[in-house]
Amino acid sequence: MDTLVGILVKVILFAFVVGMFTFVIRTFVRSSREDTQLRAGWAALPRVAADRGWTYEQRARGRATEYCGVGPMPGSGSNLSAWHYITGEFRGRSFKCFEHRYNSPISGDTQGGRKRPTIEAIFMVTAPGPGPSLEILRPSMFNVMLDRRSSMPLGAAEFDDTYRVVTADEAFARNVLSDTMVSFLLTDERAKKSPLQVRGDELFTWYTGAISPQSLEDNLNYLCDALDRIPTQAWTAA
Repeated sequence: MDTLVGILVKVILFAFVVGMFTFVIRTFVRSSREDTQLRAGWAALPRVAADRGWTYEQRARGRATEYCGVGPMPGSGSNLSAWHYITGEFRGRSFKCFEHRYNSPISGDTQGGRKRPTIEAIFMVTAPGPGPSLEILRPSMFNVMLDRRSSMPLGAAEFDDTYRVVTADEAFARNVLSDTMVSFLLTDERAKKSPLQVRGDELFTWYTGAISPQSLEDNLNYLCDALDRIPTQAWTAA
């Protein structure tokens, strides 16, 4: 009986070791594939920018500092680099986009043993006019635990259950959130993962991850589609 138990224990341990080894190999292969795709996307950005008549800088030192307080950017900072900084015109509107990079306690290591930075991609399109601060966010654990700012209920149950609106001007927020805009935010798949923020005369969105030619096109289209649904009076009355 003891011999049988010993054999079973060895079999279980062997299966565990094999499973862990397989997991490590698959993780390594997946990470290597993701790194390859990441670098391919970065490598394509200068060509995409040149083809569209846009400007491109691999690293624009200090250019991200002015966007502190936007989306995932820190509240303050100095000489913050904007990686893969692209500017130009898209669908008749001026735009900018860049990556903000930073190290966090949960950042993993690269294959070379260095800390892998967390990457936040930020996109912005010029609005028809300046507006007060307005954020349209999806509720998250971060919102519940750390962000103590009060939110504005719109008074539409489905929207209020889905979004959190943080604003310094309720009248402006209600003008922005017209029936057309609310319908867009509730039905467009992109809105489920793409927050919006108005600051000054720019509309922003962002996500955690690198910029690629496809994500560049997708996010600029999303911002332009959102702006198309904001009534002109929202900007003239601001």
